[in-house]
Amino acid sequence: MSDARIRHEDMARAARRAVAAALAVALFGVFVLWRADNPRLERLRMAAAEWLRPSLEWTATPARFVSDMIADYQRFTRVYAQNAELRREIQRLRAWREAARQLEQENARLRALNNVRLAPAAGFATGEIIADGGGPFLQTALVNVGARDGVRDGAAVMDGSGLVGRVTGVGRHVARVLFVTDHSSRVPVTLLPSGRRAIMAGDASAAPLLAHVENPDHPVAGERIVTSGAGGVFPPDLPVGLAVIGPRGKPRALLSADMKRLEFVRVLRYEPDTRIDAPGGLILRPAPSGAPPAAGEDAPDGGAGGAGPNPAPGAGAATGMDSGTDSGAGR
Repeated sequence: MSDARIRHEDMARAARRAVAAALAVALFGVFVLWRADNPRLERLRMAAAEWLRPSLEWTATPARFVSDMIADYQRFTRVYAQNAELRREIQRLRAWREAARQLEQENARLRALNNVRLAPAAGFATGEIIADGGGPFLQTALVNVGARDGVRDGAAVMDGSGLVGRVTGVGRHVARVLFVTDHSSRVPVTLLPSGRRAIMAGDASAAPLLAHVENPDHPVAGERIVTSGAGGVFPPDLPVGLAVIGPRGKPRALLSADMKRLEFVRVLRYEPDTRIDAPGGLILRPAPSGAPPAAGEDAPDGGAGGAGPNPAPGAGAATGMDSGTDSGAGR
């Protein structure tokens, strides 16, 4: 019994080996058939493909259906996750919208109460950066707008998110822009909501240094940075970025502008009207009511009844003496 089992196992093993060898030979033959470059083999390949095409289509249809089902399910799960995320985003935006409406209404009421006169809005000219002079020691660029477009020296330059730099040279058709990251750039800024002043100094890094910060012991990380308008070069309240703490514990400005992919910029036309045309006059203290007139001024008229001015001192005595003389002469 055991010998028959052993012979049966040996035959099964030999049959498996024969099948594996035949399959290997068939696969090698198919490989040679499909890779050989021969016109006869090409015709044979095409005939085999035509013969197998109906069966391949019949087997490919269920496989395509299953793959489409899997792809549709994956897309459905992605759409469901995106829908849930959009719902949460809409809820957050609705809260921000209500807060913005309340702030806008409150701001309008305060302006109406205070009779605030706002500064005129600054115009701008949009231009394209046509040359980049970036380097380790000089970070500038050329913009294809100039004096013909109303650009002036010192004008602020922004992209769609925040401050980029200022104009340092103007031609008729082009202007040179000095980036805020350049070593020679200095921008007076304000940290909000604390209201502290600082100077943003470029040092050729992506995050310029915040120098001369008021009350430096107070933390500045997370505060919003805007231009202060000090000096009259930059308009006030231009967005700059966020305050962060650098590697060595120094405050720096994380710029809102994408300095690495600048393509189009806006050059602001800002001219604050701060001229005083006339000198100031003398400030005189008004005289208090009921005070005696100053020397050299006319005395006021007499009391009620339209009486004339008071007689000079001694006039009454002289009149009496004349009357007495006349009466004595008559006697």
